[in-house]
Amino acid sequence: MPPTTLPSKSESKQPEKTPQKPRRIVQPPAAPVLRFSPVAWAKLLYFRDRQETEVGGFAVTSPSDLLKVEDFITVKQDVTVASVSFDDQAVADFFEAQVDTGRKPEQFGRIWLHTHPGGSPVPSCTDEETFARVFGSCQWAMMFVLARGGKSYARLRFNVGPGGSIIIPVDVDFVTPFGPSQQEAWEAEYKANINAMAWTWGLESHEPLGKDLGKPSTLDRVSVPDDWMEELEAMEPAERQLIMDELSARPDLWGGNQGGFYE
Repeated sequence: MPPTTLPSKSESKQPEKTPQKPRRIVQPPAAPVLRFSPVAWAKLLYFRDRQETEVGGFAVTSPSDLLKVEDFITVKQDVTVASVSFDDQAVADFFEAQVDTGRKPEQFGRIWLHTHPGGSPVPSCTDEETFARVFGSCQWAMMFVLARGGKSYARLRFNVGPGGSIIIPVDVDFVTPFGPSQQEAWEAEYKANINAMAWTWGLESHEPLGKDLGKPSTLDRVSVPDDWMEELEAMEPAERQLIMDELSARPDLWGGNQGGFYE
Protein backbone atom coordinates (compact mmCIF):
# COMPACT_ATOMS: atom_id res chain seq x y z
CA MET A 1 0.00 0.00 0.00
CA PRO A 2 1.57 3.26 -1.00
CA PRO A 3 2.25 5.71 1.81
CA THR A 4 -0.23 8.53 2.37
CA THR A 5 1.08 11.85 1.18
CA LEU A 6 0.09 14.86 3.27
CA PRO A 7 -0.93 17.95 1.33
CA SER A 8 1.64 20.72 1.28
CA LYS A 9 0.92 24.05 2.94
CA SER A 10 0.32 25.59 -0.41
CA GLU A 11 -2.30 22.99 -1.17
CA SER A 12 -4.07 23.26 2.21
CA LYS A 13 -7.30 25.23 2.15
CA GLN A 14 -6.84 28.80 3.34
CA PRO A 15 -9.74 30.65 5.02
CA GLU A 16 -11.33 33.15 2.71
CA LYS A 17 -10.61 36.74 3.61
CA THR A 18 -13.59 39.06 3.90
CA PRO A 19 -12.94 42.13 1.79
CA GLN A 20 -12.84 45.25 3.96
CA LYS A 21 -14.58 48.36 2.93
CA PRO A 22 -12.28 51.37 2.57
CA ARG A 23 -12.29 53.56 5.64
CA ARG A 24 -14.14 56.80 5.27
CA ILE A 25 -12.21 59.72 6.66
CA VAL A 26 -14.60 62.22 8.19
CA GLN A 27 -13.24 65.71 8.20
CA PRO A 28 -14.33 67.84 11.16
CA PRO A 29 -16.31 70.93 10.18
CA ALA A 30 -14.15 73.96 9.55
CA ALA A 31 -14.12 76.47 12.37
CA PRO A 32 -15.92 79.72 11.51
CA VAL A 33 -13.73 82.68 10.58
CA LEU A 34 -14.76 86.32 10.23
CA ARG A 35 -13.22 87.44 6.94
CA PHE A 36 -12.97 90.99 5.61
CA SER A 37 -12.50 92.09 2.04
CA PRO A 38 -9.33 94.24 1.82
CA VAL A 39 -11.38 97.35 0.98
CA ALA A 40 -13.78 96.85 3.92
CA TRP A 41 -10.81 96.30 6.22
CA ALA A 42 -9.05 99.41 4.93
CA LYS A 43 -12.19 101.49 5.50
CA LEU A 44 -12.50 100.22 9.06
CA LEU A 45 -8.87 101.15 9.72
CA TYR A 46 -9.42 104.61 8.23
CA PHE A 47 -12.37 105.29 10.54
CA ARG A 48 -10.54 103.84 13.54
CA ASP A 49 -7.54 106.13 13.09
CA ARG A 50 -9.44 109.25 12.08
CA GLN A 51 -9.80 110.53 15.67
CA GLU A 52 -9.12 109.37 19.22
CA THR A 53 -12.66 108.03 19.69
CA GLU A 54 -14.65 104.88 19.19
CA VAL A 55 -16.53 104.47 15.91
CA GLY A 56 -19.32 101.99 15.24
CA GLY A 57 -21.11 100.59 12.23
CA PHE A 58 -22.64 97.56 10.56
CA ALA A 59 -21.02 94.89 8.43
CA VAL A 60 -22.55 94.16 5.04
CA THR A 61 -21.78 90.56 4.13
CA SER A 62 -21.85 88.28 1.13
CA PRO A 63 -25.21 86.52 0.54
CA SER A 64 -23.35 83.21 0.15
CA ASP A 65 -21.09 83.69 3.18
CA LEU A 66 -22.59 85.62 6.09
CA LEU A 67 -19.19 85.84 7.81
CA LYS A 68 -17.48 87.55 4.88
CA VAL A 69 -17.59 91.32 5.33
CA GLU A 70 -17.79 93.16 2.03
CA ASP A 71 -18.43 96.65 3.42
CA PHE A 72 -18.40 98.63 6.66
CA ILE A 73 -21.20 101.21 6.82
CA THR A 74 -21.69 103.86 9.49
CA VAL A 75 -24.79 105.82 10.48
CA LYS A 76 -25.14 109.12 12.32
CA GLN A 77 -23.69 108.69 15.80
CA ASP A 78 -22.26 110.52 18.79
CA VAL A 79 -18.90 109.09 19.79
CA THR A 80 -16.47 109.52 22.65
CA VAL A 81 -13.28 107.81 23.72
CA ALA A 82 -15.38 105.11 25.36
CA SER A 83 -18.85 105.05 23.80
CA VAL A 84 -20.89 105.02 20.60
CA SER A 85 -24.50 106.24 20.42
CA PHE A 86 -26.35 105.62 17.16
CA ASP A 87 -29.18 107.89 16.04
CA ASP A 88 -32.39 105.82 16.06
CA GLN A 89 -33.76 107.34 12.86
CA ALA A 90 -30.44 106.84 11.08
CA VAL A 91 -30.46 103.14 11.99
CA ALA A 92 -34.03 102.79 10.70
CA ASP A 93 -33.08 104.56 7.45
CA PHE A 94 -30.06 102.28 7.05
CA PHE A 95 -32.16 99.14 7.45
CA GLU A 96 -34.76 100.41 4.99
CA ALA A 97 -32.11 101.30 2.40
CA GLN A 98 -30.50 97.87 2.69
CA VAL A 99 -33.83 96.09 2.26
CA ASP A 100 -34.53 98.24 -0.80
CA THR A 101 -31.32 96.91 -2.38
CA GLY A 102 -32.59 93.35 -1.95
CA ARG A 103 -30.46 92.36 1.01
CA LYS A 104 -31.81 90.29 3.88
CA PRO A 105 -31.39 91.42 7.53
CA GLU A 106 -28.81 88.71 8.22
CA GLN A 107 -26.59 90.35 5.58
CA PHE A 108 -26.49 93.77 7.21
CA GLY A 109 -27.96 93.65 10.72
CA ARG A 110 -26.15 90.83 12.51
CA ILE A 111 -22.51 91.94 12.80
CA TRP A 112 -21.80 94.99 14.92
CA LEU A 113 -18.37 96.48 14.20
CA HIS A 114 -16.76 99.11 16.36
CA THR A 115 -13.31 100.39 17.24
CA HIS A 116 -11.45 101.20 20.44
CA PRO A 117 -8.97 104.08 20.50
CA GLY A 118 -6.78 102.27 23.04
CA GLY A 119 -4.75 99.09 22.72
CA SER A 120 -7.30 96.67 24.14
CA PRO A 121 -10.10 95.16 22.01
CA VAL A 122 -11.81 93.54 25.03
CA PRO A 123 -15.48 94.65 25.13
CA SER A 124 -16.41 97.04 27.90
CA CYS A 125 -19.39 96.61 30.22
CA THR A 126 -21.31 99.06 28.02
CA ASP A 127 -20.39 97.00 24.93
CA GLU A 128 -21.69 93.85 26.57
CA GLU A 129 -24.93 95.51 27.71
CA THR A 130 -25.50 96.98 24.27
CA PHE A 131 -24.81 93.69 22.50
CA ALA A 132 -27.24 91.81 24.74
CA ARG A 133 -29.95 94.48 24.53
CA VAL A 134 -29.82 95.27 20.81
CA PHE A 135 -28.89 91.88 19.35
CA GLY A 136 -30.26 89.54 22.00
CA SER A 137 -33.44 88.80 20.05
CA CYS A 138 -31.58 87.76 16.87
CA GLN A 139 -31.02 84.07 16.17
CA TRP A 140 -27.33 84.85 15.91
CA ALA A 141 -25.17 87.96 16.06
CA MET A 142 -21.54 88.98 16.29
CA MET A 143 -19.66 91.68 18.14
CA PHE A 144 -16.35 92.72 16.61
CA VAL A 145 -13.91 95.18 18.17
CA LEU A 146 -10.75 96.52 16.53
CA ALA A 147 -8.28 98.33 18.79
CA ARG A 148 -5.87 101.06 17.79
CA GLY A 149 -2.86 98.80 18.24
CA GLY A 150 -4.20 96.25 15.74
CA LYS A 151 -5.59 93.64 18.12
CA SER A 152 -9.14 92.47 17.45
CA TYR A 153 -11.94 90.57 19.17
CA ALA A 154 -14.76 88.69 17.44
CA ARG A 155 -17.45 86.81 19.33
CA LEU A 156 -20.22 84.88 17.62
CA ARG A 157 -23.33 84.46 19.77
CA PHE A 158 -26.25 82.07 19.24
CA ASN A 159 -29.58 82.93 20.82
CA VAL A 160 -31.52 79.81 19.76
CA GLY A 161 -31.85 76.56 21.69
CA PRO A 162 -29.57 76.52 24.73
CA GLY A 163 -27.65 79.46 23.26
CA GLY A 164 -23.94 80.08 23.60
CA SER A 165 -21.04 82.00 22.14
CA ILE A 166 -17.58 81.37 20.75
CA ILE A 167 -14.53 83.52 20.05
CA ILE A 168 -13.57 83.16 16.39
CA PRO A 169 -10.48 84.20 14.41
CA VAL A 170 -10.36 87.15 12.04
CA ASP A 171 -8.75 87.27 8.61
CA VAL A 172 -8.48 89.56 5.59
CA ASP A 173 -9.31 87.84 2.30
CA PHE A 174 -6.66 88.86 -0.22
CA VAL A 175 -7.43 85.92 -2.53
CA THR A 176 -10.54 87.26 -4.22
CA PRO A 177 -10.23 90.36 -6.46
CA PHE A 178 -10.69 93.74 -4.77
CA GLY A 179 -10.75 97.34 -5.84
CA PRO A 180 -8.85 100.43 -4.70
CA SER A 181 -9.43 102.42 -1.54
CA GLN A 182 -11.98 105.24 -1.62
CA GLN A 183 -10.61 107.69 0.92
CA GLU A 184 -12.50 110.71 -0.41
CA ALA A 185 -15.84 108.89 -0.05
CA TRP A 186 -14.82 107.56 3.37
CA GLU A 187 -13.90 111.05 4.56
CA ALA A 188 -17.25 112.41 3.37
CA GLU A 189 -19.08 109.60 5.20
CA TYR A 190 -17.05 110.24 8.34
CA LYS A 191 -17.83 113.94 8.39
CA ALA A 192 -21.50 113.28 7.71
CA ASN A 193 -22.01 110.63 10.40
CA ILE A 194 -19.41 110.87 13.17
CA ASN A 195 -19.92 113.49 15.87
CA ALA A 196 -17.10 113.40 18.44
CA MET A 197 -18.03 114.43 21.97
CA ALA A 198 -16.35 114.57 25.37
CA TRP A 199 -16.81 111.35 27.34
CA THR A 200 -18.93 111.63 30.47
CA TRP A 201 -19.85 109.19 33.21
CA GLY A 202 -23.10 109.26 35.16
CA LEU A 203 -22.87 109.60 38.93
CA GLU A 204 -25.93 107.41 39.52
CA SER A 205 -24.76 103.80 39.35
CA HIS A 206 -28.34 102.48 39.30
CA GLU A 207 -29.40 104.64 36.36
CA PRO A 208 -30.50 102.45 33.39
CA LEU A 209 -28.96 102.96 30.00
CA GLY A 210 -31.02 104.77 27.41
CA LYS A 211 -32.52 103.06 24.41
CA ASP A 212 -29.89 104.48 22.05
CA LEU A 213 -27.17 102.07 21.01
CA GLY A 214 -24.35 102.32 23.52
CA LYS A 215 -25.51 105.67 24.85
CA PRO A 216 -23.97 106.49 28.24
CA SER A 217 -25.87 107.72 31.27
CA THR A 218 -27.81 110.96 30.79
CA LEU A 219 -28.21 112.15 34.39
CA ASP A 220 -25.55 113.95 36.43
CA ARG A 221 -22.45 113.79 34.25
CA VAL A 222 -18.82 114.63 34.74
CA SER A 223 -16.07 114.75 32.18
CA VAL A 224 -13.18 112.31 32.25
CA PRO A 225 -10.02 113.21 30.31
CA ASP A 226 -9.61 111.08 27.20
CA ASP A 227 -5.95 110.35 27.92
CA TRP A 228 -6.86 108.91 31.34
CA MET A 229 -8.98 106.22 29.69
CA GLU A 230 -6.22 105.44 27.19
CA GLU A 231 -3.66 105.03 29.96
CA LEU A 232 -6.01 102.70 31.83
CA GLU A 233 -6.58 100.55 28.74
CA ALA A 234 -2.84 100.36 28.08
CA MET A 235 -2.05 98.95 31.53
CA GLU A 236 -1.38 95.30 32.23
CA PRO A 237 -4.56 93.50 33.39
CA ALA A 238 -3.23 92.94 36.92
CA GLU A 239 -2.21 96.59 37.29
CA ARG A 240 -5.55 97.80 35.91
CA GLN A 241 -7.46 95.51 38.29
CA LEU A 242 -5.43 96.82 41.23
CA ILE A 243 -6.45 100.39 40.40
CA MET A 244 -10.11 99.43 39.96
CA ASP A 245 -10.08 97.62 43.33
CA GLU A 246 -8.57 100.69 44.94
CA LEU A 247 -11.26 102.92 43.44
CA SER A 248 -14.03 100.63 44.64
CA ALA A 249 -12.63 100.83 48.16
CA ARG A 250 -12.46 104.64 48.07
CA PRO A 251 -16.02 105.99 47.84
CA ASP A 252 -14.69 109.38 48.85
CA LEU A 253 -13.24 109.62 45.32
CA TRP A 254 -16.48 109.08 43.46
CA GLY A 255 -19.43 109.64 45.79
CA GLY A 256 -21.43 112.85 46.17
CA ASN A 257 -19.57 116.12 45.77
CA GLN A 258 -16.37 114.97 47.46
CA GLY A 259 -14.05 116.19 44.74
CA GLY A 260 -11.45 113.65 43.61
CA PHE A 261 -12.34 112.57 40.06
CA TYR A 262 -15.25 114.94 39.94
CA GLU A 263 -14.96 118.68 39.97
